[in-house]
Amino acid sequence: MAKKKSLFKKLRKNESSLVAEPEAPVDEALLDAITQPKVEEVVKPAIVRKPYIAPPKTYPAKVDVQVNKTDLFGALNKAKQAAIEDSGKSEYVGEFYSVDSDEERIATYLFQAKLPGYVGWMWAVTVAKIDDQSEATICDVVLLPGNKALLAPNWVPYSQRIQPGDLGIGDVVPTEADDERLTQTYAALPGEEELDNTQIFEFGLTRARVISIIGRDLASKRWYDGDRGPRAPIAQAAPKPCSSCGFFIPIAGSLGGAFGVCSNAISPEDARVVSFDHGCGAHSEALIKAE
Repeated sequence: MAKKKSLFKKLRKNESSLVAEPEAPVDEALLDAITQPKVEEVVKPAIVRKPYIAPPKTYPAKVDVQVNKTDLFGALNKAKQAAIEDSGKSEYVGEFYSVDSDEERIATYLFQAKLPGYVGWMWAVTVAKIDDQSEATICDVVLLPGNKALLAPNWVPYSQRIQPGDLGIGDVVPTEADDERLTQTYAALPGEEELDNTQIFEFGLTRARVISIIGRDLASKRWYDGDRGPRAPIAQAAPKPCSSCGFFIPIAGSLGGAFGVCSNAISPEDARVVSFDHGCGAHSEALIKAE
């Protein structure tokens, strides 16, 4: 079976060799500001929490019936009384709305619900008759949403609502046992990594689970398409890519072929993961040539 490979293992071989050169005589004050920057004055960008994007809202099915005021079983008063008893207060049951019957011996009486928070809902009282001569019997009393009912969307699990920046000091976010981003250590080595003995130790045999191919691909795509990938505005305006910068430290493991960590204190990417083809104006070889 062919081995699975992670995304972004191939690097762009062509690198820009642009060097920043002045087109006019260099201002001495400007030259001092560029060649001797004051580290203490650098303000690192604040981590901005991305707004939560809720999934499409889904709602319970609404009741849409044709209005029929005919009292089929002569049980209108009995049905309304059953709704009042179930609600606890007579003011919670409004006017008779309609009656619906799909079977010969069963009918459902609908009344406007006046419960707080249940705008557009209806009391549904189901009654039944054994035969034409018998008296109607109450079968069930429930609340149903009408076609203009005010509904809350379905509940979204917390694991789908958590965003970067939500986790604070002392907070604990449990990981699901079947999280596809992780796999057992022994299962990750044979088919997903080609490692020597040293790398096997570094890869984490002491850990119960390690990142899976799916987890690595998700991380790679998130990093590469994010603010520290090649399409970020700061990278587009950079004189050279990070892969040729002296402050670039490649990371180990399967993602080391496409990502590293910036170690330049004056760079806005300092201590952050960046792609090989990312870049910024603090490149180590972006020098001003002396005349």
